Amino acid sequence: MYTPTSYREERLEVLHALMAAHPLGALVRMAQDGLCADHLPFEIAPPTPDAPFGTLRAHVARANPLWRSDGVETMVIFQGPHAYITPAWYAEKELSGEEVPTFDYTVVHAHGTLRVIDDRDWLLAFLERLTTRHEADQPQPWQVGDAPPAYIDKLLKAIVGIEIPLARLEGKWKMEQKNSLQDRTRVASELSRDSMPEPARQLAALMAKSLSAAS
Repeated sequence: MYTPTSYREERLEVLHALMAAHPLGALVRMAQDGLCADHLPFEIAPPTPDAPFGTLRAHVARANPLWRSDGVETMVIFQGPHAYITPAWYAEKELSGEEVPTFDYTVVHAHGTLRVIDDRDWLLAFLERLTTRHEADQPQPWQVGDAPPAYIDKLLKAIVGIEIPLARLEGKWKMEQKNSLQDRTRVASELSRDSMPEPARQLAALMAKSLSAAS
């Protein structure tokens, strides 16, 4: 990924936070007929000696050929907040007109070797953690144990677990870093308006945090 120095994000806690907040990743690998991508909800585990950047975990249908790619190099793409930026928000637009639109965004590319885990207990524990996390905001959170045991056993036989110990993480935070403080502040303010889409407001919050840290 092309990443100018000013857009590079290398803090592990920041990269993990984006992956946790936007867990639907695009797992890209080389298959027999070319590049293939699978979109999966991931869990990110803390670093270990064998996985210095953490470990991604997910599950796939047994019918999905992905799980037969044990040992294959993979890249998982996580897309964070993003927004279109109009030239009207830049001071130079009023002075000379020499401005053009752009798109600001945050993204993480996670690299590692796929490891297949065909183990019922591992899968059950993983699904319980995943469900607990995503049901947390529900008024009456659903749990795996709410379904009949025989039904859960049947479904567990139909899926396979995967792990990706991460060997490398790339983070790109394109948030107006090359522009003036005046322009960055204006862009963050415009993106934070209630009428803007949720991803734009999320990006505005990140920009405001970055501006506060820089001041």
